[in-house]
Amino acid sequence: MATKTLADVNVGGKTVLMRVDFNVPLKDGKITNDRRIVQALPSIRSVLEQGAKLVLMSHLGRPEGKGFEAEYSIQPAADRLAALLGRPVQVGPQSVIGPEAEAAVAAMQPGDVLLLENVRFAQGETIADKAKKNPDKKLTPEQQQVLDAFVAGLAKLGEVYVNDAFGTCHRKHASMYGVAKAVQAKGGPAVAGYLVEKEIRYLHEAVANPKRPFVAILGGAKVSDKIKLIAKLLDQVDRILIGGAMAYTLLKAKGVAIGNSRCEEDQVEEMKALLARAGDKILLPIDHVATDDFAAGKPMPVTGVDIPEGLLGMDIGPATVAAFGAQIVAAGTIVWNGPMGVFEKPDFAVGTRAVAEALAAATAGGAVSVIGGGDSAAAVEQMGLDERMTHISTGGGASLEYLEGKPMPPIEILDPR
Repeated sequence: MATKTLADVNVGGKTVLMRVDFNVPLKDGKITNDRRIVQALPSIRSVLEQGAKLVLMSHLGRPEGKGFEAEYSIQPAADRLAALLGRPVQVGPQSVIGPEAEAAVAAMQPGDVLLLENVRFAQGETIADKAKKNPDKKLTPEQQQVLDAFVAGLAKLGEVYVNDAFGTCHRKHASMYGVAKAVQAKGGPAVAGYLVEKEIRYLHEAVANPKRPFVAILGGAKVSDKIKLIAKLLDQVDRILIGGAMAYTLLKAKGVAIGNSRCEEDQVEEMKALLARAGDKILLPIDHVATDDFAAGKPMPVTGVDIPEGLLGMDIGPATVAAFGAQIVAAGTIVWNGPMGVFEKPDFAVGTRAVAEALAAATAGGAVSVIGGGDSAAAVEQMGLDERMTHISTGGGASLEYLEGKPMPPIEILDPR
């Protein structure tokens, strides 16, 4: 990795400002999946073992930058982190930055942990995104002032900056980008944490130097979300297996009847060109599990590739499962992003489960399996197969953009090795 990491700096006796991704799912105020917190533990423990003070930053949900909102408080994440670490984790003031936050950091002792309140309570965190709505796509002087003040306020709280929030590395938010630059400007290091290092290693190596055959599995709702990824992967993979609702747009582009299945009509012509370029690299479903009512319909097998009028595809069928499975178990490298059907409904989760089980078997046989976050990661975890995969990304959108080759400014700004 060309970027410096925590392993390259000595943080003993210093105050470390670490951006983590504790954007965890909540139900009734309780965390339902703590994987993102658990994945940050190696970096957190490394800093604490060196005798540093640790100030953590994260967002949770999508508050609008209008100040404290109890439903988006970072407190549940702090409580869970404290339980995992076996030590107290203090939560910062509702204002995120300012005299109270500075006083709380000043009172810390080596080995203490302070988790700032949700950084998206502050307008400055995401104001760069809002600037895109301006006529010239630039910050107004007032917006720049808000951004600068927030960055300066956060940068006051640490001497070393660590980015361990891969799930947000595709966004140029203040705590991801501006603060790293501000810490560097005052002579401090800005490095990647161990989670970011791990994510980049697996995602980069999977594409740049894959063990062959290299198979990509793509699913989910919209083909428009993954056109660029498909186009990028076509030059690198041996096969692309496509399921989920996005497959129906591609099937229609091939002239296949898709009944009432979801289809992005505005993408059909582009998909015709993509399929022509792909040749035999793209494999699409050859049978289906359909229904006549998305909300309450029972599963109805469709043994051929054409879906009758009045039915909508909900999952890949058994013949497709077998065809996809044969490609997966013979693969050397597999990257998977997106479920094969409406896996939230048990009747239509068979295809996604079968793909996950095939990946687990391939991994046991020596293949490298990389799950690109999002719904694929959720499915694998729900099925209890997460420990049998090589790597499960913590960032759905970030992993897609990294695989597409898009710029990742919060990573690029870090100190080069």
